[in-house]
Amino acid sequence: MKIAVAAAGLSSFALLYAPQPVLPQLAAQYHLDPGSASLAVSVATGALAISVLPIAALSEIVGRRPVILVSVIVSAVLGLLLPLAPSYGVLLILRALQGIAIAGFPGVAAAYLVEQLGTTGVAAAVGAMIAGNSIGGMLGRLAAGFSADVLGYHGALTVVGVLGSIFSLVTVWSLPPSSTVPQAARMSVLTGVAAAIRKPILLAQYALALLAMGSFVAVYNAAGFRLTGSPLNLSPALASLIFLAYAIGSVSSATVGRTVARFGRLRSAVGALLITAVGALLTVPDSLVSIVLGMVVLTGGFFAAHAVANGWTAAESPEGARGQASGTYTLTYYLGSSFGGTAGSVIYGHAGWTWLVVTVVCWLALAAVAVTLTARRA
Repeated sequence: MKIAVAAAGLSSFALLYAPQPVLPQLAAQYHLDPGSASLAVSVATGALAISVLPIAALSEIVGRRPVILVSVIVSAVLGLLLPLAPSYGVLLILRALQGIAIAGFPGVAAAYLVEQLGTTGVAAAVGAMIAGNSIGGMLGRLAAGFSADVLGYHGALTVVGVLGSIFSLVTVWSLPPSSTVPQAARMSVLTGVAAAIRKPILLAQYALALLAMGSFVAVYNAAGFRLTGSPLNLSPALASLIFLAYAIGSVSSATVGRTVARFGRLRSAVGALLITAVGALLTVPDSLVSIVLGMVVLTGGFFAAHAVANGWTAAESPEGARGQASGTYTLTYYLGSSFGGTAGSVIYGHAGWTWLVVTVVCWLALAAVAVTLTARRA
């Protein structure tokens, strides 16, 4: 099961964010500004967001395992077709379809793990899953960034498509059957969503997902433009090394279970958000060392906050609506990626990096306030 879930995360997140390091090349090819180029990422994450609840509801009927398997297979096939897109418009359509396909894994994975392992160890299990997701995101971005120098963005997307296909086959081979029997009418979509948004503490986790993920993707979407532009003027391959910061994200998310056990969910979540904000502030000076350090700190803090919130959501989910709660969390998470990522790129394009960081810090502060207020009233 660990191999299967890790491979699914590697495939899904390598494919989902593959265009991110080649956004400057896409902008140059199609004469786009940073905000328009970032749609290559935001269209996929937005499609994922609006698809995740129906797919989570479907998993209540057909089971989690079939949904995960179809997700990794279809998204990998679309990843292989993506480099063949004859225009930017067609590329965006394929990315939207890929986002819908990818939704099947993050939308039901946490619920699958809870059903397989029970609620006791869900924080550590979800942390391990997110660690695999972060490695997949890092691997896809690095593969695309290094390939772009030699093969162009078409070749870069091809390389990631092949990697995604290999990991999807590993998932198909190793994913064990769900330990629960699908129930055709356990809870309707609307009833399940109503149950999933009734508890204020769950609403706070959704707010954290929206604002923290929006902040994180906003910074990374704009990072390629900043690193390859003046005064740093790095090559795409060197600029893509910034995604090595994801390694610290895999460590922080995998170990967050121990942090939660020692300090509790509230302190762990707020502390992780504070670390994320500090990381963003460290990137303000035009110093490569400061930028790299800031991205490492920001990435570690974000993935810790995400792991806490995701595990908190799974633990607090109402009985019979676990899939809908997981799906709602994933919906807000990727809405944050879509809207926050695009908004951040627009802010960077029009006002510069400092104002982007100011915006991100404000978003993270709102997330911390939401979690603190609801947790103290719970």
